[in-house]
Order: sequence, then structure tokens, then C-alpha cells
Amino acid sequence: METELNKKNDKFKYLKITSVICLIAVVLSFAGCGASGDSGTSSSGSYASSTIIKGSENIKPISVSSFFKNVGKNTGIYKMIHTPTVAELAEEKASKEAMEIAKEEQAAQASADLAAHPVKGWQRLIMLAIGFLIVYLAVVKGFEPLLLIPIGFGTILVNIPGAGMGDGPDGMLHIIYNAGVGNEFFPMLIFMGIGAMTDFGPLIANPKTALLGGAAQLGVFATLFGVAAMNFIPGIDYNMKQACAIAIIGGADGPTSIYVSGKLAPEMMAVIAVAAYSYMALVPMIQPPIMKLLTSKKERQIKMSQLRPVSKTEKTLFPLLLLVVTILLLPPAAPLIGMLAFGNFIKEVGIVQRLSKTVENELMNIVSILLSLGVGSQMTPEKIMHANSLGIIVLGLLAFCIATMGGLIMAKIMNLFLKEKINPLIGSAGVSAVPMAARVANKVGMAEDPTNFLLMHAMGPNVAGVIGTAIAAGVFISTYGM
Repeated sequence: METELNKKNDKFKYLKITSVICLIAVVLSFAGCGASGDSGTSSSGSYASSTIIKGSENIKPISVSSFFKNVGKNTGIYKMIHTPTVAELAEEKASKEAMEIAKEEQAAQASADLAAHPVKGWQRLIMLAIGFLIVYLAVVKGFEPLLLIPIGFGTILVNIPGAGMGDGPDGMLHIIYNAGVGNEFFPMLIFMGIGAMTDFGPLIANPKTALLGGAAQLGVFATLFGVAAMNFIPGIDYNMKQACAIAIIGGADGPTSIYVSGKLAPEMMAVIAVAAYSYMALVPMIQPPIMKLLTSKKERQIKMSQLRPVSKTEKTLFPLLLLVVTILLLPPAAPLIGMLAFGNFIKEVGIVQRLSKTVENELMNIVSILLSLGVGSQMTPEKIMHANSLGIIVLGLLAFCIATMGGLIMAKIMNLFLKEKINPLIGSAGVSAVPMAARVANKVGMAEDPTNFLLMHAMGPNVAGVIGTAIAAGVFISTYGM
């Protein structure tokens, strides 16, 4: 039976709802811009201090005009034609030095807090239980064992009393984390592997599915409002840079979350990485209820026509074109998209199969094990059992749910105008969890009709989501990290 939203006389209800949401977002955005703008008078200054996110007082306010100005100054085109002045170079150097000092101060503060408030035995027992639960979900329930098994074992090993596997400088898990997780090295290699494993053919064959990947980024940007609301809870305190790093969790992309947190909020990298990878692994548990809630049985049974064949030339040129566009418009996203494009190009060009097979298999497997162990090594009581950390976990789940909803609703809106309907289930694959989200969309579709194969159709928005989250990361870094 169709729901009220699917009735013919209400076919424009989605557009009305979306318009209202957009209007509210615009009003709130401009209200915030006005509050954070000039404060020449005491009244305006007082208003700004009451609306700015707590902890962001020393972060330069971003208005609509300054946002576009920052993004414009960080495009490759601008940097190619602009010669930096001595003052600009000095400012950039000072910014990097300040970030390094902040990292050192954060590490010292964390050590002092741990010495003043040592971890209690019952807290380690809880974390050990969580580690075994993660392994159970992977082995018994089959929730992404490639990720959850090493994460679970990392959690168990780091919390064994007296083992010291997470202690510096010689603990094995400490070495793994510093070698590739904390410095963004492993996420770059993971993106290279994802590129080598990804077929952009479904996106090229059906470009309109890129809109679904874009709509899923709603979870990323909506979370910024959630972070602001969380600051009203006693014991929770986030600033705007931390808000951006937390919001990226909504894309369900672990490597991107680590990359952004390293640039904007390195002090939160551990718990952000744990939350991002946990939700990536729990896609089969989180998404299906949302998918069934927002779609009717009839919609879930929509069959899509076979995709057109995509030539080798198209597949070879696509990663190069993607890289060129990124270089020209959003260089801060180039490390992620560049590695994705490199991995995909050596796969599609077909003349370096030894390299592509190594990246796709051996290297990807090794880095996945090390990265997952490194993420698990951060599941310690002093990092997880904290109000800010619990807030990140809640916000990450909220962001991921909104991202899933955004893709589903966009697919339903598109069906109002398309002659050849698309199955809304593929909209849920707009998050960046490749290929987990696409497999879940296919599984839910086949549960309604065993002959309805949606996997290749879902891969279009899935890979578009990877690109979209990387672009969102670049926008955040352009705005607050430069």
C-alpha cells in the first residue's frame, strides 16, 4: 500500500517540504552571517557573542561573501596566476607553526589529564566488552568483518591491563597509529586502493545518479547545526573547526574523516576515526530501517533498465578529467581525489596490471589491517568515555542517518520528473561507504523482488558519494583550514 506522500494528488509535497527546509537553512545561514559580521557597536557585538558557537570566538567569522572569497583564493586557478606576497607567506608559515604548537599542547594536556585521573579498572572492562562485541558482530552477524575484526582486536589489545600495546614509544599499536593513521598516510593509500577497485562505469553511464551522491552530503552540512545545538548540553564544547571535522562523519567515509580531522581538529582525530569506521561497518544495520521507512513496497520493486556500455576511452579519461577539475577548482581536495584518480587510472589504462592488482589486493589488504588496528587502538576509556566523545558518536550517527535520508528523498523527487523511474533505494548508496552501501541497496531490493538487481545502478551514486564527501572536505578546509 502506498503512503500518503506517494499519492498522485500530493506529488509536489516533496518539493514543498524541500523548499521549506532550504528556506529555513538560508534564513539561519544569513542570520549567522549577520551575527558574525561587523561588530562595531556594542549591541551587535553582544548579539554576535550570543550566537557564535562556543569555543569559536578566536576563529575568524565566515560570512557568505568571505566564504566565497576563501574558496576562490584556494582554487588552483587563483594560485596559478597569483604570486603570494611576503606577508601572505609569513601568515601561512605562522599558521602552520601555530597548528604544530596546538598539537603539542594538546598531547601534553592529555597526558596531564590522564595522570591526574587514571583509568579505572571497570572502565577497561567495559572497553574490553565493547571490543568483543565488535568481533561478535563481525563474525556472527557478518557486519563488514574486514573492518570490524581488526578494529575489535585493536580495541581488545589496547585495553589489556599491563600489556602496554598502545603506550609510546614502543607499543605496537602506538607505532601503527603514529606511522599512518595520525599523519594521514594510510587514508591516502586507502583512497588509492578504492580507486583501483572502483568502476566508474555506472556513474558515467547514468550521470544523473551523481545528484543522489550530492544529496547524501545533506548529512554532512546538517550536522553543523547539530554541533551548535550540542553546545547547549553541559560538559560538551565544540568550536567551528571541530564541527566541520565531526560533520564529515555523515559521509560514512573513514579516510576522509581522518584527513579532515587532521587538518582542522587533530585533537579529535581518534574518536572521529572510531565513529566514522564504526558507522561504515554498521551500514547493513543502520540503513535498511530508514530505507523501508521512506519508501513504499511499490517503489522498492521498481526495476531499472540495463545501463549502456561504457567505452574504455571514457573510463580512462574520467579520472584524468576529475583530477584536472579538482586541481583547477578545489586543490584542498586534491590529495584525496588525486589518489582516487591515480588508483582508478592505473586500473582502467590496462598496461600496468601488476601495479593495479598490487594496489587493489595486497597493498589494500595490508593497509586496511593496519588502519583498522590503528583505529581500534584509540578505543580507550579516556578517549571514549567523555562527554565530547559521546557527543561525536551521537552526532555521527545522526549525520549518517540524514545522509541516507537525503539520497532517498532526492531519488523520490527526481521520480516526479523522470519518465523512466529510478528505484529510490539506490539513493541510500549516496553515502561514501563503497561498496557496502551499494550492496545493502541491492539486498533490500532483492528482498522485495529476487529478480531485481540494483547493485550496478547503486554503484553510480555510491562512487559519486565518495567524490562528494571529498569535495565537502575540501570546502571545509578552504574555509577554515587555510
